[in-house]
Amino acid sequence: MPSPVDRRYSKEHEWLKQEGDTAYIGITDYAQDQLGDVVYVDLPEAGKAITQFEKMGEIESVKAVSELYAPASGEVLMANEELAQKPELVNSDPHEAGWLLQIKLADPSQLETLLSAADYDAFTASEAKDAAIGP
Repeated sequence: MPSPVDRRYSKEHEWLKQEGDTAYIGITDYAQDQLGDVVYVDLPEAGKAITQFEKMGEIESVKAVSELYAPASGEVLMANEELAQKPELVNSDPHEAGWLLQIKLADPSQLETLLSAADYDAFTASEAKDAAIGP
């Protein structure tokens, strides 16, 4: 499934959808597929500052616990409270209902360092190909 073109992507498999000076952050369909069934998400509270490419939380699946990295710096406005009761939304709808955070962007120019949907899809295709080859 092609990645939505209305967002930017990190090589750590997070997406960011800008809406003025705020943005929504989530994990990509590729990431949720690699994780398997998500059972818990640990996210920062409103008011906390996050820094681009630094750890902003954790996501736990039946397979593993993985760190979440901020695709851009900003102040957390809110976390998706629905994920506390329904973490599986990250699997079933990672680009909409399964969003993680809404932030106030500190520096919108940081988005230029992120990948477009086409570049992200090429990156994940390359990762999948490399994984298939193996050692």
